[in-house]
Amino acid sequence: MTREQKVQLIIKRLSKVYPNPKTALNFTTPLELLVATILSAQATDKLVNLITPELFKKYKTAKDYTDASVEDIDNMIKKVNFHNNKAKNIQAAAAIIAEKYKGKVPDNMEELDALPGVARKTANVVLGNAYHKAEGIVVDTHVMRLSTKLGLTDKKDPEKIEQDLMKIVPKEHWIDFSHMLILHGRDICTARPHTCEGCPLGDLCPDQKK
Repeated sequence: MTREQKVQLIIKRLSKVYPNPKTALNFTTPLELLVATILSAQATDKLVNLITPELFKKYKTAKDYTDASVEDIDNMIKKVNFHNNKAKNIQAAAAIIAEKYKGKVPDNMEELDALPGVARKTANVVLGNAYHKAEGIVVDTHVMRLSTKLGLTDKKDPEKIEQDLMKIVPKEHWIDFSHMLILHGRDICTARPHTCEGCPLGDLCPDQKK
């Protein structure tokens, strides 16, 4: 079985389990999603969702973040890892969005990727979920782990894994594919010891053929 054939089966099976996959981060605007995604690095989506309601209530626009002090932002996000650095990045990114883009979060990879605190993964999350644009595939820890486990890549670097996946996953599935792998990695094929009984990808997983 080729990697392309395996991917088609993975998509077919997981789409039955997760018919409407989407990000677990709560947001209503592209700016909210950008901020939430920056906060989610090295932190759980669940924790981020506990923090963002008050944050989004206080800071509604890019200018609101720009006008605030880093200390004020930091104080509201201090429960997440690397909160001080994230506060600086959020304010710096917001300043660029307010000044250069007139308050609108960019809707392309090049401009998003250039913002402070934003790399390809964050940019892909915003593009896919806020703008429904597939310019790449989100590669988080779940996608990295399961792509390797399922034999879809032998790379270790997230960007190289993304390039491998983009070659074998049909573009119309780029956004949903990562969501489904993330959900599968959280719900069934966890990083912790677990049973593989009833896994929809059982016969496709090299681990179960040992």
